[in-house]
Amino acid sequence: MKTSALALVAALGLVASPAFAQTTAPVVAPQATVSAPMTAAPVPQVNIAPPSSGHCGLFETCANTKIGLGKGDFLIRLSALGVLPQDTSSRVKVIGGRVKATNQVAPEFTFEYFFTDHISLDLIAASTRHELAAEDTALGKVDLGSTWVLPPTLTLAWHFRPHKRFNPYAGVGLTLAFFHNISPAGGAVQKLDLRTTVGPAANVGFDYQLVGNWFFNFDAKQMWLSVPAFVNERGGASGPYIHARDSLNPTTVAAGIEYRF
Repeated sequence: MKTSALALVAALGLVASPAFAQTTAPVVAPQATVSAPMTAAPVPQVNIAPPSSGHCGLFETCANTKIGLGKGDFLIRLSALGVLPQDTSSRVKVIGGRVKATNQVAPEFTFEYFFTDHISLDLIAASTRHELAAEDTALGKVDLGSTWVLPPTLTLAWHFRPHKRFNPYAGVGLTLAFFHNISPAGGAVQKLDLRTTVGPAANVGFDYQLVGNWFFNFDAKQMWLSVPAFVNERGGASGPYIHARDSLNPTTVAAGIEYRF
């Protein structure tokens, strides 16, 4: 009986062994992971050297930019110009009184060349329109009409601080005043004639270097012009013939930007 029990246990052990073998997970040996060696991030490179071409921008002050103005420089200037006629004295025959011209503002172009570090020659070109009237006459105020004036002025200037950013100057020259597009007022004034006039001029001003070859300019001129004026025609039936002379003597004030070539 004991032998039969042992045999039964042995038989059960044979049957259970395969089941336990299937449910037991195999042992897996751990595997080592080999990582790549660590390297430092690249350092950005900044190039602070000037370009090899040596190019300098239009609005840049570079190592080769000349400071101030001097011999051989040529400039073109665009300014806002104010023309202030002084009318210091005038004579109006027949009806008496004096001639008065209105103030005006207009653009002005200037061309300037430096013969030496200190001496330059400049030419201004501008044209302004002015209303003319005879005031304090026997007839009261009489409107004469309007005219455009083109007064090219040639000035020889002395510059006190060549090759400096701030460079004041003073000069003397001549003004030649042309009158064009003259329009008589009508009524008693059917014709108005203003004659071309030449007179001396003087100016003061300064240049200031802003950046690169760009400069700021301020200029004030005084011109002495005695202008003959004729109203109507001698012996004409439209109105009295009047001969007047106006000491126009305009003061001009200009501020603008110039470029050196």
